[in-house]
Amino acid sequence: MSVETLTMVQHGAPREPAPWPHQIGVIPAQARSFQHRAEAEQLRATVDGGGTAVLGQVLTGMGGVGKTQLAADYAHTAWEDGSRAGGLDILVWIVASTREAIVSSYAQAGVDLCRADPSDPEKAAESFLAWITPKSAARPCRWLIVLDDVTDPADLHRLWPPASPHGRTLVTTRRRDAALAADGRHTVEVGLFTEAEALTYLTTSLAAHGRVEPADRLTGLAGDLGHLPLALAQAVAYLIDSGDDIVSYRALLADRTTMLADTVPDRLPDGQARPLAAAWSLSIDRADTLRPAGLARPMLQLAAMLDANGIPHDVLTSSPALTHLAAHRTRTGPHTATEPAPASPRDAVLALRALHRLSLIDHAPDTPHQAVRVHQLIQRTVRDRLPADQYKELARTAADALLDAWPDIELDINLAQALRTNTASLADHAQHVLWETGAHLVLLRTGRSLGESGHASAAVDHYRSLAVTAHGVLAPDHPDALTVRRDLAGWQGSTGDPVGAAAALAELLPHVERVLGPDHPDTLTTRRDLAGWRGQAGDPVGAAAALAELLPHVERVQGPDHDDTLTTRNRLISWRGITGDPAGAAAATEQMLTDLEQVKGPDHPLTLSARMGLARWRGITGDPAGAAAATEQLLTDLERLKGSDHPLTLNTRGNLAFWRGKANPVGAAAAVAALLPDLERVNGSDHPDTLNARGNLARWRGEAGDPAGAAASLAELLPDRERVLGPDHPDTLTTRGNLARWRGEAGDPAGAAASLAELLPDVERVLGPDHPDTLTTRSNLAHFRGEAGDPAGAAAAYAELLPDLERVLGPDHSLTLTTRSNLARWRGEAGDPAGAAASLAELLPDVERVLGPDHSLTLATRSNLAHFRGEAEDPAGAAASLAELLPDVERVLGPDHPDALTTRSNLAHFRGEAGDPAGAAAAYAELLPDQERVLGPDHPDTLTTRSNLAVWRGEAGDLEKPEEAVRRNEGWLSRSLRHFLKARNENDRS
Repeated sequence: MSVETLTMVQHGAPREPAPWPHQIGVIPAQARSFQHRAEAEQLRATVDGGGTAVLGQVLTGMGGVGKTQLAADYAHTAWEDGSRAGGLDILVWIVASTREAIVSSYAQAGVDLCRADPSDPEKAAESFLAWITPKSAARPCRWLIVLDDVTDPADLHRLWPPASPHGRTLVTTRRRDAALAADGRHTVEVGLFTEAEALTYLTTSLAAHGRVEPADRLTGLAGDLGHLPLALAQAVAYLIDSGDDIVSYRALLADRTTMLADTVPDRLPDGQARPLAAAWSLSIDRADTLRPAGLARPMLQLAAMLDANGIPHDVLTSSPALTHLAAHRTRTGPHTATEPAPASPRDAVLALRALHRLSLIDHAPDTPHQAVRVHQLIQRTVRDRLPADQYKELARTAADALLDAWPDIELDINLAQALRTNTASLADHAQHVLWETGAHLVLLRTGRSLGESGHASAAVDHYRSLAVTAHGVLAPDHPDALTVRRDLAGWQGSTGDPVGAAAALAELLPHVERVLGPDHPDTLTTRRDLAGWRGQAGDPVGAAAALAELLPHVERVQGPDHDDTLTTRNRLISWRGITGDPAGAAAATEQMLTDLEQVKGPDHPLTLSARMGLARWRGITGDPAGAAAATEQLLTDLERLKGSDHPLTLNTRGNLAFWRGKANPVGAAAAVAALLPDLERVNGSDHPDTLNARGNLARWRGEAGDPAGAAASLAELLPDRERVLGPDHPDTLTTRGNLARWRGEAGDPAGAAASLAELLPDVERVLGPDHPDTLTTRSNLAHFRGEAGDPAGAAAAYAELLPDLERVLGPDHSLTLTTRSNLARWRGEAGDPAGAAASLAELLPDVERVLGPDHSLTLATRSNLAHFRGEAEDPAGAAASLAELLPDVERVLGPDHPDALTTRSNLAHFRGEAGDPAGAAAAYAELLPDQERVLGPDHPDTLTTRSNLAVWRGEAGDLEKPEEAVRRNEGWLSRSLRHFLKARNENDRS
């Protein structure tokens, strides 16, 4: 704030110079409840870090932050300290809003101090400036010149006070031009009050009038006013004059029908010259004169509709923004063209710089996602002055600009967050405009962004809010209302409620069919989504059937090569594979890939997705090496096409680690450990993909021989799952199952069984008794009961589970086949090895038929069949079968795969049991260094081999090996079987 003074230049004969100390101009009085601030301390620092006196300082900041008061406090203090070494002889206070005012004040000083001719102000001003220029023989004069409220740096051309070791210059201005900081002048940015300063100011100012208000209400009021000193001062005056309490005043501020001008007192406090709105009006006018002329005002109007705390650069330079600037360019002269000149992105940036130079905005191009900040009261002032039709047009422009700047694939979580925040601000100012003809697409884009960024619950809340608004402003059958309901159902499923999503879509579908017709693309999409969520809810057979029924309709309506048709076809293949026909899914995906490459080209997203699906089905059908090779090739193409941070690229890295982990869990753990920081950087630490990677890293660490470490990692992950996703989300339940599994693997099978018994009711409640995850949990519980010493109980549990699997998933599903294998195993462990061998012999042809001879379950079944034949008094036959199996395991999985090492261990064991202890010892001696190299010396399998080696050496007559050091144990039992007893691994959800 500033106080204007009238300087009288008297004409007549020259008079004697005024004695020192002497003051020209009036220093504004200190405001009531003046706050001593950090900026005041900066002004009083007379020496900078290099030891040179600070001779010129510039206080810059938006109107209303208290620059004049800080300058006045500085001047009063310096003047009152005149007797001290740092005191003053001359003080000149100039209201420097025009060049004429500056010249007039200098002239008065020239007349007063150096007998200048008052009839020629220009020469009198020059005389004064020359007089204060340091001279070697002259008496030193200690002076301070304050140039308050400099409006244009050009006004100071040839009028800057000279550099002098005895003089100081202080400028206050809203401008930020580089010219102000020339010649060593130091710039001090004057900002808003801090929250503490604002609270102190309000408390002190009201107390001076006998008013006491609760601190929380004062803090709230300060926040409403953006901690702006001028606004706080005028608010206090209004409260005193009106008698209103703070609650009423805040309600007045919040009322959008109230103009900001109606919230200021009739008489302004502390000698203030203008109310808030007028304080910025002149700055806006001045900014509009800067190049590119006429664009600052429409740019500020656009910024006024968005987030005060940060607007992305791309929004304000978008195509809709440029169209707005061109159409609403302020007329700056009588010859303005009829057709508006187009505005370029550079024009938009220069308009921002003009507003920045006048301190109407803060423009920080180095932080492009929050490049522009505008005080909330400046925004309100601008919006208050917009006619209703322009307000609506501007709101639509802002929405279009946000949508234009929004990338289809969000690779930058900070940009996505900024766009969502700006959309929320726009909706807060103009929700009615965004719903005039239906839901503006930016509202739907915000919900999608929330979900894709990992905030599915927030997406559900957003769409529920949209649904409530749609119900109030749109007809129930409006297409946008139906779209909101469909999207809401989709994100409801993503929060872990597939049953609810399916139910919501089933309820929605008849309305969509009635309103849009059975062949409308949205109707077909709703049917496809409904099928998918039914499958996720535990009915994969029903999902496949629904998609098989839908596909011909989509082909008829959209054509066989349309993206919707191909997407439906791909999902049908996937659900058929999940229902128990992975080989058929692989063949169908391979055919689809051929079609896609011909129709869409090799780089189309659907083609890339099909390649990922084909790799997956190859791995599931028993070719993990082929899956890894195909995934690695796909990854190279994705990095070229999409970039290393694209979600599909990151997911493919995770898939590659998964398929490589089948042969090399140590390498898989290293790959996921390298992937995790990239996921955290791109998606954030709470994104589902990041959490999945943490679960996968724990899994591969466990597979690599550190089950205790895996359990510890999952114990650390679980609370994050519960916090982010909720305790009932399927991924949270999966983490609980995996934690139980690795605790069991780490030596606590009884604890694992107890945890799984506690988990099972929750899984049944959330997903239903027939969901695959529920059935898997039952399988794992049975397994760890057996591991805890109850093989008969495990066999009984598997016998109870098997008919449910056959009913729900079918007899050929991999989980059904695995359960038959496990049932045989635990029957054998319970004392019936011959029965176990018979069951496995019956199972083997089915596994080979469904999964192929090289599938891991096929190999495990052959291994376990050999084992139980050996236990059934045929160790030689067992050894022969294992000798026949070993080359196949090494060919399929590689010689260093844990299952290959386990097969060698089992073969050595049965050789010994068949009467060749020396051969067994030799085989174990050959195996041990390979296990130490691959698994490490402390891996349980390595330790078991060392034990068995000692045993068989003893059996072979090597009495130097102390037999009592280790007894034959069951540690040799094929661990490959356990690969089919794990809880569903989290990589399957990626």
